[in-house]
Amino acid sequence: MLKKLIFVFATLPIFALAQHTIKGKFPNTDDFKFAFLYQVTTQTSKFVNNAEIKEDGTFTFTLDKNQPTGTYRIAYNQPQDQYNFDFLYNNEDIELTYDFDNGLTFIKSEENKLWNSYNKSIQLVGNSLNNFYMKGENNEEDFNKIIQILQNTQTEFEKAAEGKMALNFITASKPYIPSKYVDAQTFSELAKADYFKHINFSNPVLQNSNFLLEATLNYIFNFVNQNKINASYITNIDTAVNAIGNNPEVKKVILEVLYYQFSYENIEPVANHIATTYLLDIAKADNDTELYNDLIYFKNASIGNKGYDFDIVIYDDEGKATVKKMHNLDEAENYLIVFWSTTCSHCLEEIPQLHEYVKTVNPEQLKVIAIALDQDQYRWKEMIKKYPEFYHVFGEGKWDNPIGDNYNVKATPSYFMLDKDKVIIKKPYDFEAFKDYFSEKLEE
Repeated sequence: MLKKLIFVFATLPIFALAQHTIKGKFPNTDDFKFAFLYQVTTQTSKFVNNAEIKEDGTFTFTLDKNQPTGTYRIAYNQPQDQYNFDFLYNNEDIELTYDFDNGLTFIKSEENKLWNSYNKSIQLVGNSLNNFYMKGENNEEDFNKIIQILQNTQTEFEKAAEGKMALNFITASKPYIPSKYVDAQTFSELAKADYFKHINFSNPVLQNSNFLLEATLNYIFNFVNQNKINASYITNIDTAVNAIGNNPEVKKVILEVLYYQFSYENIEPVANHIATTYLLDIAKADNDTELYNDLIYFKNASIGNKGYDFDIVIYDDEGKATVKKMHNLDEAENYLIVFWSTTCSHCLEEIPQLHEYVKTVNPEQLKVIAIALDQDQYRWKEMIKKYPEFYHVFGEGKWDNPIGDNYNVKATPSYFMLDKDKVIIKKPYDFEAFKDYFSEKLEE
């Protein structure tokens, strides 16, 4: 009995130290110095280790046996959110190559070979179906052959993936498979209705990967009526949120990505729908002040909203100062608020041009309010003497200023056109865009 116990204890350290490796090779380039390994989780990516990329482009990560299984990411250059790729790790050695022409190739890894092979196979069948429809064919026999191949491909890969992590992704990726011939329009409509049928947003394997995010983005941006594009986006977002169900962490991540994408593109109706319908409540519940403020500031500065009110010190001909609220100004049909800075090179080019243009416009048609997001008040006071046609406001604190915040200013110069009721009607990109817009407006 004693000999058996000694044998067991003697072998334990060997099993505890058992390790797996991730070996890879990049193109032989001086740009790649280190590879960084991350474990992908629902909300973020956890740093695991880094490895030096050798002169021949090879690198190796060594993982102990206790390393959790799941989706992992390798980043190989800056910025890391652009130069990276994901793969599956399920207690096996992995060997891969990656280059810009051929992408990711797995030399060793049953999980990843299976998942990659599935994607390529489904894509090939999808291409055949697309070609069938693009040729305008309606031969039911040919159609049924393609659909049968699609069904067989899905079934065979599901069987091959039994007991593997890849099965989670393969079953969730199951495409729409019609039971009889349908035309292209009907196929698209039925595929859209079927899209989320096989995706389980509660599956932890899918949650700790990019799959759910990419699948949702694919749905929202691909099933769109180009004649009613914003309405389509909103309908698709609502459908996706309903499919996500009671999975708050996943829901927040996906909605944040969508919100920032639409807000970055200045698609305000969609971004504000995401905010007011979902994200504001989520931000409140999570005490996420940064997100909450981002949502509010973007909404406040959207076209159709009344511009944020602020004080303006106005001097008469005798130098007497009067403080007025921006909302109470009543001297022009239009108001242009321009945010600038005394140290901004683009501003120093555009502000003089704007001032010269304003001289040519009837004062009853336009009044410019120039708000300097700045630190140096003395420099500002000297510079504004060159621009007597403007009302001037010193935005102390530069990027930490309530006026700039409430107009969601991220760069200078930034332009906001307001009507006589102080409602935001246009946000020109630069001076030339403003000039073109306002000149056309005057002609009309």
